[in-house]
Amino acid sequence: MSTNEIGLKIKDSKILVEKLNSLLANYEVYYQNLRNFHWNVTGPNFFELHAKFEELYNQANLGIDEVAERILTLGARPFSSFEEYIANAAIQEAKHVKEAKKMVEIIRDNLNTLLKLERETIEAAAEQGDEGTVTMISDYISAKEKTVWMLSAYLK
Repeated sequence: MSTNEIGLKIKDSKILVEKLNSLLANYEVYYQNLRNFHWNVTGPNFFELHAKFEELYNQANLGIDEVAERILTLGARPFSSFEEYIANAAIQEAKHVKEAKKMVEIIRDNLNTLLKLERETIEAAAEQGDEGTVTMISDYISAKEKTVWMLSAYLK
């Protein structure tokens, strides 16, 4: 069989699956950074940041699930262990960060890393005629760009 269950060429989908697994790994580390910050934020902006971090990790959790399911839809296996996530992520774990402003900066930078990966992924999906992945990633890009803008405004 030269095509997967949704009619895309398996050979061509391998590159896309690699991009999606990279995105998944980075999403997982980003998600854990958000959980860390949600639990450990303190200071005068506690209430607004605590709530914002929770909103962002809930969004990230949905994205993680959708990316993993898209990989499965393409007929491949998504990464599913912390070892795989850490080994394949450009985003680093944010350990022992105490300053709220630094947390926001890290989240903004993590989002920019995800945006870069999503732009590479959408390009690969478009080249393969994978409209399902293009649509999914396009929505992610729009939402993340707005969040980066808002976080940048917060930091000024």
